[in-house]
Amino acid sequence: MSVSVIQQAKIQAQVLVPLVKALQAELGEARANALVRKTLGDTYRRFGEAFWRAKNEANVGKAVASAFATYARDDALEYTVIEQSRDAFAFDVTTCQYAAFYQELGEPELGFLLVCSADFDTAEGFGSDIELTRTQTIMQGASHCDFRYRRLTTAD
Repeated sequence: MSVSVIQQAKIQAQVLVPLVKALQAELGEARANALVRKTLGDTYRRFGEAFWRAKNEANVGKAVASAFATYARDDALEYTVIEQSRDAFAFDVTTCQYAAFYQELGEPELGFLLVCSADFDTAEGFGSDIELTRTQTIMQGASHCDFRYRRLTTAD
């Protein structure tokens, strides 16, 4: 049985949290966070590209729902689907065990940096015609995360 993404995140945090804190102490928070964001961003963008190629799916709703199910495994997320179609997948996350874990660590800012920031980079990997908008996260204290994926039309 493979390790779920929530378990991977908890394992990675054992190394990444002290590493990022050391980088912040050495380089300053803004510079360290920018370095971490860029490095992880490149990794997640490549992950998104590989996922999208492997799925070979023209249906945005179906493809993104499949990807999202991976992150929600093991009751890591509770969510409500708002729209699922060929050109869109919109949903609200109402319970997030990633946020709960980083809250327990007392490091929600690092949780946002290490977990939530990856969403946009991964979406970039899906292609230039797929856009993600999200205005709030549980990790940053909101009541829910509002994910809106959509295919851009030529008029956009």
